[in-house]
Amino acid sequence: MSAPAPGTQQAMRRRNLSLVLHALAEEGSLSRASVAARIGLTRAGVSALVEELLRAGLIVELGRGRPGTVGRPGSALALNDQGPCGIGAEIGVDHLSVCAVDLRGTVRARIAVDAANRGRAPEPVLAELNGLIQQITVEARRAGLEPAGLGVAVPGLVGRDQTVVRAPNLGWQGVDLRPLLTTALPVTVDNEANFGALAELREAEWRDFVHVSAEIGIGAAVVVDGELLRGAHGFAGELGHVPVRPDGPACACGGRGCLEQYAGEEAVLRAVGIAPERAAREHPGPGGRIALLARRSEAGDDAVTRALGDAGEALGIALAGAVNLLDPQAVVLGGALAELAPWVLPRLERELSDRLADPARTVRVTVSRPGAEGPLRGSALRIVQSVLDEPPAAA
Repeated sequence: MSAPAPGTQQAMRRRNLSLVLHALAEEGSLSRASVAARIGLTRAGVSALVEELLRAGLIVELGRGRPGTVGRPGSALALNDQGPCGIGAEIGVDHLSVCAVDLRGTVRARIAVDAANRGRAPEPVLAELNGLIQQITVEARRAGLEPAGLGVAVPGLVGRDQTVVRAPNLGWQGVDLRPLLTTALPVTVDNEANFGALAELREAEWRDFVHVSAEIGIGAAVVVDGELLRGAHGFAGELGHVPVRPDGPACACGGRGCLEQYAGEEAVLRAVGIAPERAAREHPGPGGRIALLARRSEAGDDAVTRALGDAGEALGIALAGAVNLLDPQAVVLGGALAELAPWVLPRLERELSDRLADPARTVRVTVSRPGAEGPLRGSALRIVQSVLDEPPAAA
C-alpha cells in the first residue's frame, strides 16, 4: 500500500490532535493511557500528539492520574486554562455584553452594560461594543489568556455569509457587522439562539433538541446529532415567527398572529396592562422586566400568572409542529423563559402533549442550564470549539 500524500498525513495528524483535545474537553482530565483507549490510538501515538499539544500551550500536565485508577499512575492531562480563549459578545435590544471563556469552558472575564439599542443605527452600537471588547481583551491577557477569535450573537436572521439579514427588534436589515468591528480577531456572527444552543450542548445529556430562547423576541435553534441545523439560508429555527393564530395581530416581520405576539416579553407585559416602554424605563437592562413578571407571579398576581399561562399555551402550539417534524429528545427553554418556567411550563406541556402525532409519546421539556447567559457564553464557546477542531501548530 502506498503512503498517503503529505496533505493527507497532515490532515490526519490535525484530526488526531483534535480528538485528544475533545477527549480532554469532555472528561476534564485524563492520563495518556486513558486518552489512547478513548480515541483508539496507540499509547506511543498519543504520546507524540500530547508532546505537540504541550509545546503549543493547548494542554498542561497536572501530575499524577486520578485516584482509584488501575495500574501504574500516569500524569494527568488537561486543557490549558491559560492558553487560547474565545471572546464572545451579545447585542441585545436593551444591553451589550462581552466575555472571555478559556479552553475548559470557564468564563474568565465578563462585562455587561445597559444599552437602548432598539432603532439605533448599527454604527454607534458597534462603536460601544468595540470598547467593551477591548476591555475584555485586556483582562483576558492579564489572566494569561490569548484571544483566538470573536463570536457575536445577534437577535435576528443571520445568513450563511454572516450578514444580519433582518433583526426586527433592533430595526436592522442587510447589515454586515464585521467591517464595523475594530478587532483584528477572526469574527463569527450568528443568531443568538444558535449560540445559546451551543452553550446548552456543552452541558446537556442529549444531542437532539430544540432550544427556545426568549427575551423581547423569540428564537430557536435545532440541534440534530450534536450539530446545529442551519437550513438552506441559515435561518432554521425562527420559531418566533411561526403563526399560532393566523388572524392574530400584525407582527414586525410582516406576518400576523406570530408566536412572538403571544409569548414574547412585550406581549406578556401588554396583556397585563404594563406598557413595554414604561417598563423599560423603570426596569432597565437585561432581565429587568422578566424579574418584574416573576415577582408579581410569586406574589399571587392572577393577571400576570394568567398571561404567562397563555404564553405557555402559544409556545406549546408552535412547538408541537417542531416536535412532530423533528422528533427531538427534548425541548429546552432558555433566555427569559428559564426564569418564567414555573408559570409557563404547565400549559406548554399540556398543549404539546395534546398535539403530538403519537399520543403515547412524551417529550422532555426542561430549563436551560446556562439560562439567559447562554447566547453570550455560546458565542465565546464557538471560538473555543474552533480551536479544539483545528488546533494551531506548535511554535
